[in-house]
Amino acid sequence: MRILITDGMDKAAMAQLRELGHEVVEQFYEPDQLGAALRDFDAVVVRSKTKVRANHIDEAKGGKLKLIIRGGVGVDNIDVKYAEENGIAVRNTPGASSQSVAELAMGHMFACTRYISIAGHTMREGKWEKKAYGKGIELQGKTLGIIGFGRIGQHLGVMAKAIGMNVVAYSTTRRPEVEAKFGIPYVTLGELLAQSDFISLHAPAAPGAPLINADTIAKMKDGVVIINTSRGANVDEDALLAALESGKVRAAGLDVYADEPTANAALYSHPMVSCTPHIGAATVEAQKRIGTEIVDIIRSF
Repeated sequence: MRILITDGMDKAAMAQLRELGHEVVEQFYEPDQLGAALRDFDAVVVRSKTKVRANHIDEAKGGKLKLIIRGGVGVDNIDVKYAEENGIAVRNTPGASSQSVAELAMGHMFACTRYISIAGHTMREGKWEKKAYGKGIELQGKTLGIIGFGRIGQHLGVMAKAIGMNVVAYSTTRRPEVEAKFGIPYVTLGELLAQSDFISLHAPAAPGAPLINADTIAKMKDGVVIINTSRGANVDEDALLAALESGKVRAAGLDVYADEPTANAALYSHPMVSCTPHIGAATVEAQKRIGTEIVDIIRSF
């Protein structure tokens, strides 16, 4: 097979693909060039930067393309249904980055409660703001509400319980066996919003209003902390910023944004926002696991 890697991939995995006899080309294409380029490849491997839309699939028709792989969990950057209707299979690597994303979410929780991001920033400006950042809060004893209780949410739940947090979860599909396995009760979304001191999002982006908007924020506790390492579309950034300004939301930890790279300086510059540039899966270990899964997918395909 001739395989295109558009957004990077573990070097050892690419070497393994070549050892298996595949031709591997590592190159990023701008959106207006991608469709035509795909005609010359049997498979394409993307992460989050490259988006494979219906127009790209239309341009690739009549060519060689028969497999799209998303190196990661979500496939919302691929028009999956349209690809499959046109005979192109779509695969992803749902389990490979779960621990990495969950650990980043936990890291943002610590950063939000102990001013780690802003305190470090002011020190680099030559300031010693010990009093200003002397009102941190502990995670132990607080309630964490996890919206979306798949692999990532489960990993986060285990870590949160280990440091003494109470954990509840909301999912559109209730799975009693998962609830029993982790000892984490499912609740309704309304119950989660009302009970939680921390809310962490791990659900795919859904059509309609964002999960976090002015209405849902109004139902939360005063001083709630919101963490989003899922999809930027899950948060109404204007509503979140307004809630940060009013104090309704104490702090937010964000790895994903409505538009990326984000230009929302008012949000990412807010002193009570801990921000990272969509690096949830960007660990050495996760990338090795993703690479291994991609090799397995191609071998099976």
